[in-house]
Amino acid sequence: MAAKKAARKPTDATPTRPVAETLAASSPRPQSVASVQRLVIDEGSADQRLDNFLIKVLKGAPKTLVYRIIRSGEVRVNKGRASADTRLALGDEVRVPPLRLTEKPTDEASAVPAREFPVLFEDDVMLVIDKPAGVAVHGGSGVSFGVIEQLRRARPQARFLELVHRLDKETSGVLVIAKKRSALVTLQDCFRHRTAHKTYAALVCGQWPEKKKVVDVALHKFLTAEGERRVKAVAGDDDDGRRSISLVSVVKRFDAFSLLDVTIKTGRTHQIRVHLSHEGHGIVGDEKYGDFVLNKALARGGEGAVPGVDRLRLPDGRWDRMFLHARYLRLPHPVSGDELTFEAPLPPACLALLGALTSTKPAAKPGVSRD
Repeated sequence: MAAKKAARKPTDATPTRPVAETLAASSPRPQSVASVQRLVIDEGSADQRLDNFLIKVLKGAPKTLVYRIIRSGEVRVNKGRASADTRLALGDEVRVPPLRLTEKPTDEASAVPAREFPVLFEDDVMLVIDKPAGVAVHGGSGVSFGVIEQLRRARPQARFLELVHRLDKETSGVLVIAKKRSALVTLQDCFRHRTAHKTYAALVCGQWPEKKKVVDVALHKFLTAEGERRVKAVAGDDDDGRRSISLVSVVKRFDAFSLLDVTIKTGRTHQIRVHLSHEGHGIVGDEKYGDFVLNKALARGGEGAVPGVDRLRLPDGRWDRMFLHARYLRLPHPVSGDELTFEAPLPPACLALLGALTSTKPAAKPGVSRD
C-alpha cells in the first residue's frame, strides 16, 4: 500500500518534465502545490526575474504571496536566498515551498481591463508604446495589474508579451515590450550594457546651475520600516552604494523652475529623482523626493498663490502628477541591429503646466543631451 501511495503523490525530486510542462500548463481545475518543488530553468525561462517566473508557474498564487515567500527566504535559487529581481540562468534550480493554490483564470482575467496604449513602433519582435502617467508597468506591491497585464488582456492571441525595462508608475513616456523571448534577452542586454540611450524631460524647482552637467553620485536602495522601497544618495566609498551617473542640460528656464533634459548612463531605481533632489532641485510633483509643500499647494487646486505659477491657466487650477517623462530612446533592433530612435511628445498635462509657468527672462536655447 505504501508503494501505491507514494506513486500517487509528488516527491521532492527534480521533475523529469520541463518546468513549462510541469506547472505552467493551463488547466481549469484547482491547482495544488502541496509539496516542495524543485524547478529547473529551461531555455524558455532563462534570464527571467525570479518574481515574474514564480508568478507564471504558480498559477492562482496572489502576487503578495509570491513576494512574501521570496522575502522570507522560503524560495531558494541553487540552494541560496535570492531577491525578487534575481535573474535566472539556464540550469538554475529554484526551490518553491509547499503551497495550496486555487487557480481562477477566468476571475483573474475578467478583473484586468483590456487596454491598448499609443504605439510608437511595432513589428514581429517588439512593441514600443507611450505609457501614460499613473499606470504601473506591472502588477504587484499593492497594484493588481499594470500595462503588461492590460496588453495581454487586449491581445489574447499574442503568445509572448514581456516588459524589457521599467518606468515608475508616475513616469510617462517610451516603454519597450518584447514579443519574443529571444528579443527580450537581446533588448535587456542593450539596457544592461548601456547601448540603449534614454533621455527624460524633468521639471525641477529652482534654477538649475548651468555649469552642473554631470551628477555622479552613488545610490543605495533600501526598505522603510513600512516596507516601502526608497533610494538615497551615499558617499562614493559607501559599501552599500552603487555608482550612478546622470547627464543634465537646461532646456528652458522659468522664474521659479527649470525644464531639464536628463540622460542616464546607469539605470538605477529612482536614479533621476534622487539625483536631482540631492542637488537641491526636486522634480515637481515627486511625492517621495520632491518639495512636499509645493506639491501639496499645486495639488490642492483653487486660486491660492504658488510662486511662479499662473493657476488660472491650469485645468481646475491644479497639478497632481510628477513631471518626469521618458521622451527619447535610442537602441539597436534586436534582430537586424539597425539603430532605432523613439520619441514620445510631452503629454498635454505637462504642456499645460509649462504654459502656466511665469518667465520674465529670455528662454535659453534648447539643449538636448542624448548620448
